[in-house]
Amino acid sequence: MSEQQEMDALRQNVRESYAKVAEASNEGACCGEVSSCCGVSDDDAINTLISTRLGYSEDDLNTVPEGADMGLGCGNPRAIASLKEGEVVVDLGSGGGFDAFLSAREVGETGQVIGVDMTPTMISKARKNAEKGKFAHVEFRLGEIEHLPIADNTADIIISNCVINLSPDKQQVFLDAFRVLKPGGRLAISDVVASAEMPEDMKNDPILHAGCMAGAELIDDIHTMLEQAGFVDIRITPKDESREFIKDWAPGSGVEDYVLSAYIEAVKPSAADCETGVCATWNTCD
Repeated sequence: MSEQQEMDALRQNVRESYAKVAEASNEGACCGEVSSCCGVSDDDAINTLISTRLGYSEDDLNTVPEGADMGLGCGNPRAIASLKEGEVVVDLGSGGGFDAFLSAREVGETGQVIGVDMTPTMISKARKNAEKGKFAHVEFRLGEIEHLPIADNTADIIISNCVINLSPDKQQVFLDAFRVLKPGGRLAISDVVASAEMPEDMKNDPILHAGCMAGAELIDDIHTMLEQAGFVDIRITPKDESREFIKDWAPGSGVEDYVLSAYIEAVKPSAADCETGVCATWNTCD
C-alpha cells in the first residue's frame, strides 16, 4: 500500500467512526465505543460533565442548540482565542458546531464563522443546528483540514478542538492553515499531543487513532511543523491534569502515560513583520 493509500485509509477510518458518533447522537445516545469519541465516559449527565471538565461553563452549554455539544473535545480553544467583534473564525473539524456557535456569540453578527468537517453526517447535523439556533453568520463546509475549502487570507483566527491529531498529514494542515489566515492571523488550538514516544502497537491501533490518541505528535515535532509552515510566536502549553480524562477514553490501555491535552498558539507574520525581515524566508506574506 502506498503512503497516500495509507493516509486515505486512516481518514476513512476516522470518517466512519465520527459518522457513527453523529448518527448515535441524532438518536439520543452516544457512540458505543468509549475510544471512538474523544472524551466520552460512562458518567451521568455525560456531555455536561465532559464539557465542564474541559473548561466550558454552564452558560456555554445553555446557549448552543441542543445536540451541538457531543463531548468530543479535549479542551476549550476559546479560552486562548481572545475573539473580537467582527472577526472571521475558521473551526477545523467543527463536528456538530459547538465551538463554532460559541465563537459566533463573541464575534457578533458583523463577524463570520466557517466550520469545516470531512464527515458528511457531521456537516448535516451542524447545518441543522445552525438553522435551529438561527445562526445566520455561521456556515459549515465539507472538506479535509489538509485542503481547506476556503480562500487565501480569509480568517482572523483558526480554532480547533482535538482534531489535528487525527490527520495523517499534520504538516499539510499547518501549511493550509497558514494560507487561509490573514497576515497577523492566529491559531488557537486545543489538541492531544505526545509527551513521550508511543509503542508501535499503540501507534498502529485504529481504535486509538480514531479516539484522538494514537495520532498525537511529540510536542517538539509540532513546534517544528509550525515553524516550517511559517508561523511565529509559537506556544505549546501541555495540561498535565488532562491525563485524568484521557484515561477514561481507553481504560486500562495506559495511553495516558504517553499523551495529554495541550493548548497550541501561533501567529502568521503580519505585513509589518515582513518589512522587518521576520518572515524573510517565506513567500506567503502579502
